[in-house]
Amino acid sequence: MRVYFDNASTTSMTDEVVEVMCRIFKEDFGNPSSIHWHGRKTKSLIEQARKTVAKTINASLSEVFFTSCATEANNMVLKNAVEYLHIKRIITSPTEHHCVLHTVQYLAKSRHIEVIYLHVDHKGNPDTDQLANLLEEESAETLVSLMHGNNEIGTMIDLQLTGEICKKYKVPFHCDAVQTIGKYPIDIQSSNISFLSASAHKFHGPKGIGFVYISNDYMLPAYIHGGAQERNMRAGTENVAAIAGLEKALEVSVKDMDKNYKNIINLRNLMKQQLSNSINDISFNGNQDDHFLAHILSVSFPPGPKTEMLVMNLDINGISVSSGSACSAGIEEDSHVIQAIKHPKERKTIRFSFSPYNTIEELNYTIEKLKEVI
Repeated sequence: MRVYFDNASTTSMTDEVVEVMCRIFKEDFGNPSSIHWHGRKTKSLIEQARKTVAKTINASLSEVFFTSCATEANNMVLKNAVEYLHIKRIITSPTEHHCVLHTVQYLAKSRHIEVIYLHVDHKGNPDTDQLANLLEEESAETLVSLMHGNNEIGTMIDLQLTGEICKKYKVPFHCDAVQTIGKYPIDIQSSNISFLSASAHKFHGPKGIGFVYISNDYMLPAYIHGGAQERNMRAGTENVAAIAGLEKALEVSVKDMDKNYKNIINLRNLMKQQLSNSINDISFNGNQDDHFLAHILSVSFPPGPKTEMLVMNLDINGISVSSGSACSAGIEEDSHVIQAIKHPKERKTIRFSFSPYNTIEELNYTIEKLKEVI
């Protein structure tokens, strides 16, 4: 039996997505920049997908741009905000994804941008009082960059509160929503989000495609130069099949959002219960009562020789899990997120992340193998 509990890293594509993409690979091969029928056909597919994304997050069509992934989207926003919005200070947190942290570190070194990392508590919640106090100070042009839901421990920020703070002090708010698009409703208008990024492979779409929302209030120039694709914002012939796959995956995820949440939270609660009943000295990282991602369960195992190789031993038994972000695979020490929440170094953290397609049978099998290994 093979069990996949690493859905925060990537998800499987649904049959509907595969069917849409295969049809386009075969039939709709025209270049969207061409003015003939084949080109117009593929161009219409892109614009239909843009319409679906815009409707999902309550944005205007002119504010949605397709990218290769959220990493590109985050780089586009952060670097261009410094270059063209004259941002001199970025406020973020130490638990952001590396594509944000490494980008702001680069900007601090190359452009001498001041970077301030908000304090986070032992559950990974950024200090919103500190954020408000920092924004109240007279300072240089500022951008706030905070992820909606943490990819390692599952802690979610209060999106509404964060947006209100940024709105009060008239600063742009950039939100990495990779783990929440398609799983939770997001309204960029009511949340006062200025920039938002997402990747399709996190909600059962293809890899290599994502999107960025850029508010008309903070419109940025091109990030990749060349042709006039994406309304001169991102040069290069569009990946039509992947864009259509993103649209279909988002459409299905939003339609089944409530049902999917119920299935996933049931699996999460059952795993918490069975782990607590089966293994001594188990604890859980991140928020557990409110503002948490249902599909992520970060488990802290007691120290001991049998837990050191837990990810590998589970893999040998046919179970795929992670000790942290897939983008940091292979590192021996605790991730930057685990370090930021001051997780005891002698304990081992494993991230189980679920999809609506996981089953109770898979969960029970995993618990049995965990008991055997530990």
